Amino acid sequence: MRVEIWSDIACPWCYIGKARFEEGLAAFPHRDRVEVVYRSFELDPERPRGEVAPVVDMLAAKYGRTREEAAAMEEHVASVAHGQGLPYRVEGRLHGSTFDVHRLLHLAADRGRQETLLDLAYRANFAEERSVYDHDDLVRLAVEAGLDEAEARAVLADDAAYADRVRADEREAAELGATGVPFFVLDRRYGVSGGQPAEVFTRALEQAWQGRAVEPAAAGPAPACEADGTCAV
Repeated sequence: MRVEIWSDIACPWCYIGKARFEEGLAAFPHRDRVEVVYRSFELDPERPRGEVAPVVDMLAAKYGRTREEAAAMEEHVASVAHGQGLPYRVEGRLHGSTFDVHRLLHLAADRGRQETLLDLAYRANFAEERSVYDHDDLVRLAVEAGLDEAEARAVLADDAAYADRVRADEREAAELGATGVPFFVLDRRYGVSGGQPAEVFTRALEQAWQGRAVEPAAAGPAPACEADGTCAV
């Protein structure tokens, strides 16, 4: 069975949802027969590459809140992440275009290192004082993931490299009806939206394995980041 996951590095619920999915997958009896593939989805596709802003300032502007209220929103998400056992820092994080990160993730997929790079990028963005919006930092992450430094630099230097694959993933997400992320598609038959609890993912995997439709109650509303960049808090 194949599970495809549309997500964005800038999406906190994708970071949390990945951990919850992995917990749910670990409880699935046929987990060794599940192939997981990660697909691209940009929450802020119109943002120019190289243009970054503090996350708290971005949230304040997007939601019409004070900086203190935006920081409280981030603190809430951080508490959820910590409850999942994930490190998450509030101060000092940046927000920008994730297009180049997605292009590198497609290179990593071709080299069998996609999930390794994805995990490193999530940790850099949400837990460490490292940027995923600077090419030198991205290359360092790529090398840590086991990619060739020269090849990673060449991809980042060529705006066309893997661009079609990123756009194809995003078109496909729209065709499948995804309006936000994380978005999970099981065997191209069933979809699960949002950072659901682990047990919901286990139940969805079991139902998909048996060929039955995933029950609505098993995949009810869950926190997600929407296509306009807003994230449920």
